[in-house]
Amino acid sequence: MKIYINGRICEKEEAVVSVFDHGLLYGDGVFEGIRAYNGRVFRLDDHLRRLQKSAETILLPLPMPIKKIEAAVLDTLRLNRLKDGYIRLIVTRGVGDLGLDMRKCKAGGTLIIITDHIELYPDAYYDKGLELIVSTIRQRRPDQLAPTVKSLNYLANVLARAEATRAGAQEAILLSTDGYVTECSGDNIFFIREGTIVTPPMHIGILEGVTRKVVMELCRDKLGTPVVERLFAPSELQNADEVFLTGSAAEIIPAVKLDGRTIGSGAAGPITKKLIGIFREYAATPGSGTPI
Repeated sequence: MKIYINGRICEKEEAVVSVFDHGLLYGDGVFEGIRAYNGRVFRLDDHLRRLQKSAETILLPLPMPIKKIEAAVLDTLRLNRLKDGYIRLIVTRGVGDLGLDMRKCKAGGTLIIITDHIELYPDAYYDKGLELIVSTIRQRRPDQLAPTVKSLNYLANVLARAEATRAGAQEAILLSTDGYVTECSGDNIFFIREGTIVTPPMHIGILEGVTRKVVMELCRDKLGTPVVERLFAPSELQNADEVFLTGSAAEIIPAVKLDGRTIGSGAAGPITKKLIGIFREYAATPGSGTPI
């Protein structure tokens, strides 16, 4: 595996950053998780725009222009001979000192690109579905660090996922401070009730998921069913006909239990199955991504 770090290509064993990098010391940085399908990087422009927006929000100058970052991503995929895979794009504040002052990171940001194969969930879960819990960890409020920033500080998500693991589930839902559903530890969430597809609104404080956006487009254009964005409590998920999650790594995956209570039929529902097929068909088309 060849990894890109600040313009240098190195082997996995040689891919290191300084112990004084603020990404390591403070989680001071942003990242993107991106997929490649059949020789094309899925919605790369959307991911790079989100990376730029996240960086701007935390006052982090990107170490090179977006077009050069795009070229570096594609070059790294070519060097690894990957047509299908997962890309982790990371930008940190760079090397500073043990203090918090970002002005001490004089050399500028660190850019890291890792490409590999990924299977977040075994294939069986796309039929039998995931089990969810409601986490005790609350989503940070929008007046704190905006949840729209895909920050390297993922501790809340890690702890929420650990709660799910201890409960024998695969994913955890983070609620807002008012008790509304926001998102899962690593995925956006949707539910279906009597043919209506619902997902939390952006203003509650969720990540602007690239796959979420694509799924909303496919629901409108392929199913003829626009997605309703509104607030809802966990009880609506328990009483839903279907629940599914979306994310770059997970794609679209059904959820069939919440806190031990069965959702719908207890298996992937017909609309979720149809969406999985539509999404995979779309991901295989030339218009879905940037050629490697």
